[in-house]
Amino acid sequence: MGFTPSTMRQRGCIANSGNDQIIVLSSSVASTAATEEDKAAAGVPAATSEASTNIEDADIPTNLPSDCGMDYIPLATMLATGQLAEADQFTRDALITISGAKAKGRDFVYFTDVKNIPATDLATMERLWHKFSGGKFGYSVQKKKWKQSKGDFETFCRKIGWTTTDGEVERKKRWFGASEFIYDVKKAPEGHLPLTSALRGTSLIKNLLQHPVWDNDDWMIEPDK
Repeated sequence: MGFTPSTMRQRGCIANSGNDQIIVLSSSVASTAATEEDKAAAGVPAATSEASTNIEDADIPTNLPSDCGMDYIPLATMLATGQLAEADQFTRDALITISGAKAKGRDFVYFTDVKNIPATDLATMERLWHKFSGGKFGYSVQKKKWKQSKGDFETFCRKIGWTTTDGEVERKKRWFGASEFIYDVKKAPEGHLPLTSALRGTSLIKNLLQHPVWDNDDWMIEPDK
C-alpha cells in the first residue's frame, strides 16, 4: 500500500527513544502481518484508491521543502490523482522518517517524537492535503475539530467520521480488511483524513495537533518558486 520506505530519502531527523506508547506503524509492518487481526494491531489500513488520469503534470507542485531531505512529490501526485488511501499511508510513513524513528531502526513513532518533527515538513504535507481536498482534510482541520470537541476524543471521532454504529452500539471504524473509512473528498466529513491510529492510546494524535506549526497560519505560505 502506498510507497514503501525505500521510495523515501532516508536522511531522517534525530528523535529521542524511550519506553513511550507506540502509536503509528509503517506500511512495512503490513507486509509482515500474517492475518487481518495482525494488521489491525499494527494500525495499518488495508485500502487502495483508483488513480484519476485527469491531471496535468503542471498541476502537481514540485517545490516541496523538507528539512529532512524527504521527497514529497509522490504524496503530491497521490493527492492530485485522488489516491487518498495511498496518500494517507504515505503520510504515516513520512512521520516515521521525519521524526527520526526510522534512523533509529524503528518502524513506529512514539508520541514524544512529535517535538522532533520539523515544522517545514508538516507544513509541506499540510499544504498538499489542504490544496487537493479543497481545505477539507489535514491536521489543521483536525485541530479545529479537536477544539470544537473541547479535547474529548470520543466527540472528536464523531465529528470527523471515525465512528459508526452496529445497531445501537457505537464503535470506532475499522481500517483493516474492508476499510470503513472514506477515501473520497466529496463523501468524507471534514477532517476525516489523514488517519492516526489510536489503538494504543490518543497521545500521538494529541501531540500532533499541538505541534507549534499550527500556532498560526504561516504553514499556508507557499514557498518561493
